[in-house]
Amino acid sequence: SFDANALKKEKARMADQIEFGLDTFGDVTVGADDAPLSHAQVIRNLVAEGVLADELGIDFIGVGEHHRADFAVSAPEVVLAGIATATKRIKLGSAVTVLSSDDPIRVFQRFATVDALSNGRAEVILGRGSFTESFPLFGFDLAQYEQLFEEKLDLFSALLTEEPVTWEGKLRPPLTNQSVYPKTEGGHLKTWIGVGGSPESVVRAARYGLPLVLAIIGGDPVRFAPYVDLFHRALAQLEQPDLPIAVHSPGYIADTDEQAAEEYWPHHKVMRDRIGAERGWPPSTEGEFRNEIEHGSLYLGSPETVAKKLAATISALGIQRFDLKYSAGTLPHEKSMHSIELYGSKVIPMVRDILAG
Repeated sequence: SFDANALKKEKARMADQIEFGLDTFGDVTVGADDAPLSHAQVIRNLVAEGVLADELGIDFIGVGEHHRADFAVSAPEVVLAGIATATKRIKLGSAVTVLSSDDPIRVFQRFATVDALSNGRAEVILGRGSFTESFPLFGFDLAQYEQLFEEKLDLFSALLTEEPVTWEGKLRPPLTNQSVYPKTEGGHLKTWIGVGGSPESVVRAARYGLPLVLAIIGGDPVRFAPYVDLFHRALAQLEQPDLPIAVHSPGYIADTDEQAAEEYWPHHKVMRDRIGAERGWPPSTEGEFRNEIEHGSLYLGSPETVAKKLAATISALGIQRFDLKYSAGTLPHEKSMHSIELYGSKVIPMVRDILAG
C-alpha cells in the first residue's frame, strides 16, 4: 500500500506541475453589429483577455505575429508589454516570432525589455511561421526560407548566453565581441522552438538545447508521439539535459457541447475557407469539423468534454504544457472571454484531477 500511496502522490505532483496556457493570433473579430472591429480595438481586447487569464491563474499567454488584414497583431512583444504591466503572474510569449524575417538582435532586445517590464515572465517561441507575407514586406527572399531560419537561429542561440558574441554567417556582416542590451535580470531568456511536424526541426531544437512546442492543428494528436520520442532521444544523444515539450492546438469552451459547436463553427469556417482559398484547399465541411472535434485536434465543447480530451492528449504524449489556441477568426471577444473563464476556472482543475486520478 505504501507503493500505491507513493505512486498516487507522484501522479498528483506531476499533474500539478503541468502548465496550461492560451494562444491567440489577434484575429480581427466582429462586434455586436457583425461588423469587423478596428485593429486598435482588437489589440485592446487582447490585453483584456490576457488580464483575465492572469486573474484565473492560467500559466501562459502566447501572441502570434502576422502581417495581413485578418490579424491585428504584427508586433507581439509590444502587446505583451501592455499585458505585462497589467498582470502579476502569467508568463508572456510569442506564438510564434517569425525569426526568419526579423533581426535576431532586435528580437532579443525586445523580449529582454518585456522580461524587465514583467519581472522575468517573458518567453520567446521562435518559428518559421505558416504565412509568408513577412518575407517580401521586409525584403527577404523566400528562396532562402531555410537558410534564413537556420542562420538567424544560430545567432539567436549565441545571444542567449548574454555574453559578448563573436559570430559569422553568410547572410549578414559578422559580429566581433559584441554585447547586446538590455540583459535580463535573471540571466536567461526562456526560448522555445515551435515546429509544425518536420523531424529536422525537432532535432534542430535538441541540437540548440531549446524546449519544443508542437503545433498540432489537425488530425489525431497521438500521431505526434514519434516526435516526442525523437526529441528525447536526440537530447540524450547530444548529451543535453531533458527539456519540456508543449503542444499548441485550437479549442473553444462553452457551457454545452452543442453551444460550443454552434458558436464556433461559422467563424471557423470563414477563416478556414479564406486561408484555404489562398492555399488551394477545398471549402471546409461541417462533417470535417465534427470529425476534428471527435477524433482530431480541436478541443471544443463543454468544460467536461474538453478536460477529458486534454487529459488524454497530455497523458498520451507525456507533455509538460498545453497551450489552447482560443482565437478563431471573427469569433467575438465576449465569447472568447467566456471560453477563457471556463478554461481557467473549470477545465484546468478538472484536467489536473483526471491526471492525478
